[in-house]
Amino acid sequence: MNRQKIKSKTGSSSLQTVIITGGNSGLGLACAKTLLTEKTPLHVVIACRDTVRANIAIDELKKVIAFGSRVETMQLDLATLTSVRAFAQKVEQRLSDGSLPPLHSVVCNAGTQGKKRFTVDGFEETFGVNNLGHYLLVNLLLPLLTKPARIVVVASGVHDPAQFEGIPSFATVPVPSWNETAELAKGNLGSEAKNDDEATDMGRRYSTSKLASIYFTYGLAARLPEGITVNAFDPGLMPGTGLAREYSPIMRFMWYYIMPNILPLMRWLLVKNVHSPKDSGATLARLITDAGLADTNGKYFEGLKEIRSSEASYNVNRADEFWKGSALLTGLTESTV
Repeated sequence: MNRQKIKSKTGSSSLQTVIITGGNSGLGLACAKTLLTEKTPLHVVIACRDTVRANIAIDELKKVIAFGSRVETMQLDLATLTSVRAFAQKVEQRLSDGSLPPLHSVVCNAGTQGKKRFTVDGFEETFGVNNLGHYLLVNLLLPLLTKPARIVVVASGVHDPAQFEGIPSFATVPVPSWNETAELAKGNLGSEAKNDDEATDMGRRYSTSKLASIYFTYGLAARLPEGITVNAFDPGLMPGTGLAREYSPIMRFMWYYIMPNILPLMRWLLVKNVHSPKDSGATLARLITDAGLADTNGKYFEGLKEIRSSEASYNVNRADEFWKGSALLTGLTESTV
């Protein structure tokens, strides 16, 4: 890819493009709705692999879109590096020919949590989609961004064991189990996972992937040129979203039909950081639009509040190894990232 800055030729120079991965449902869709109702017009690109579901989301978004804003979908499958590269090349082409307004923001929202399986590139799927796919995508889009620009990485409080202190064990997620990046890509977690059953393994790989998201955020923040920022965002627990699709039947029923209707009770009994996708989507959008955050870089937000991430997330050696290891796995080099 030509890594020179793209000069957009679009006649709608006032419009700014925001790309949201996985923006067809849940948190991403709620974020898109908020962005498309802002007073300042935006061009939102919903980037996801399922074009049918994406077009359904587009129809829903067009019902609430503010005058002057635009929304469209572009196909992106984070489970295959070929698709990520094709998407980035398409964005570059459209920025060059003026059919896409200048790119100012990227929201790394898409994620998966499921049983152990592997992508076409041979990566364990949770790590491959949540981390390696986004790692490659962001690095390919970086030279296409028009400053000032912002990147937001959706993380999760499940990366931090301290957040679950005092909470009943049935309501917690297994703590991360870190390993070298190449091993995580093979599906090999650290020693904490050696006795995990299938359900525990699924949760632990997810929490580990979210710790990797923090390492990615902090590593990227240290490497960005002036005028581009990146921050991590914890949306909190959001019952009703698609992450529960491989839970047990009872847990799926609770997640989709019971828990979304008892959020206040859950905050009182279990954990305060529980929200609807609508509310968390609005706070995620704030990280893209709030003028007061223009110079905020390399921070971790729980909703509207900037907080410290887990103690483990500040391990500089791990973060550096993750960055270099991900570069090798995705076919990038230190000279291009």
